[in-house]
Amino acid sequence: MSKRNKIIYWIATLWLALGMTSTGIVQVLKIKEEADMMTHLGYPLYFLTILGVWKILGVIAILIPKFPLLKEWTYAGFFFAMSGAVFSHFAVGDSGIEYFGPVLLLVLTVLSWYFRPAERKVL
Repeated sequence: MSKRNKIIYWIATLWLALGMTSTGIVQVLKIKEEADMMTHLGYPLYFLTILGVWKILGVIAILIPKFPLLKEWTYAGFFFAMSGAVFSHFAVGDSGIEYFGPVLLLVLTVLSWYFRPAERKVL
C-alpha cells in the first residue's frame, strides 16, 4: 500500500469514526433536534437507539485490528444507513442542507472501504 493511499485511508477512516460516533451519541441520547428529525422523516423514536448503538459498535469494529469480515459488514451497514438517510430526506422533500451529513458520511464510508489496507480486507 502506498503512503498516499494509507494517508487517504486514515484521514477518511478517522473522520468517518468521528462522524459516526458523534451522531451515534446524539441518537442514543435522543437529543431533541435528532428526535424531531426522526419524527419528521416518519420513523419511530426507538429507531434512534438502534441506529446510535450500531453506529458506535461499528466505529469500534472499523478501528480495531483484525476481523476483516466484521469490517466488511460494518462498511455495508454504514453504507445502508447513510444511503437510507439520503433517500429518507429525499422522500419527505427536505432541502439540500439536510443531505450534507449523510452524503459526507457516505463518501467517507466508501473512501475508507476502498483505501483500506490489505490486512483489513476479506481475501
